[in-house]
Amino acid sequence: METLAAIIFVVMYMVIVSEKIHRTVAAMIGAVLMMLLGILSQEVALHHVDFETLGLLVGMMVLVGVTKETGLFDYVAIKAAKSAQAEPRRILVYLCVITAVFSAFLDNVTTVLLMVPVTFSITKILKLDPMPYLLTQIIASNIGGTATLIGDPPNIMIGSAVKELTFVMFIEHLAPIAIVCMAVVLFIMATIYRKSLVTTPELQAKLMQMDEKAAITDHALLKRSLFVLGLTILGFFTHSFTHIES
Repeated sequence: METLAAIIFVVMYMVIVSEKIHRTVAAMIGAVLMMLLGILSQEVALHHVDFETLGLLVGMMVLVGVTKETGLFDYVAIKAAKSAQAEPRRILVYLCVITAVFSAFLDNVTTVLLMVPVTFSITKILKLDPMPYLLTQIIASNIGGTATLIGDPPNIMIGSAVKELTFVMFIEHLAPIAIVCMAVVLFIMATIYRKSLVTTPELQAKLMQMDEKAAITDHALLKRSLFVLGLTILGFFTHSFTHIES
């Protein structure tokens, strides 16, 4: 049975790498084969499914999806670019810090996908190469995700496995490291791409004319989604007192 399980495992990974079948479908086929061939019983298979992690991910994705409809992410990005006085290097820092913070408390993959369109819009106006911004934001998203117990799926799995590890305790140990890593990455990326982070005063003035308030499409939904999001994050911070599962 062990040999057969290993064969299925290797074959499924080869299928995933080949991208002939979507990785989700390939993984499910492998799991079903394990059960059909008697390698795993249905009870054992279900025992290995981390429903707490899946539930948290689904819940946060729903929260992010609803918040996205309000235009909040576009508003924050445009506001940050204007606060940076449309200076390319400062925009790089501001956008990446925002991405890291959002990724620490929301789904980091979705956060990047939401930040990318507005990043393209900003770089297009300033006639800048978007690659330095996108690469740094992707790295920032991963760094931000490591700072909290809900930032990344592995962190969530660790939290569900180690009940003694609280949300605040995780931040106390990982957030300082994440901040240092973020500073190092920003310095390196700004140095490597320093020649690309140059624009003209005319283009900067054009960016400063953007109206960030116009990005908000639904004020009522924004208030409700921020209220729910705030309660959710508060729940994470008070988990050690309330003992409510994530």
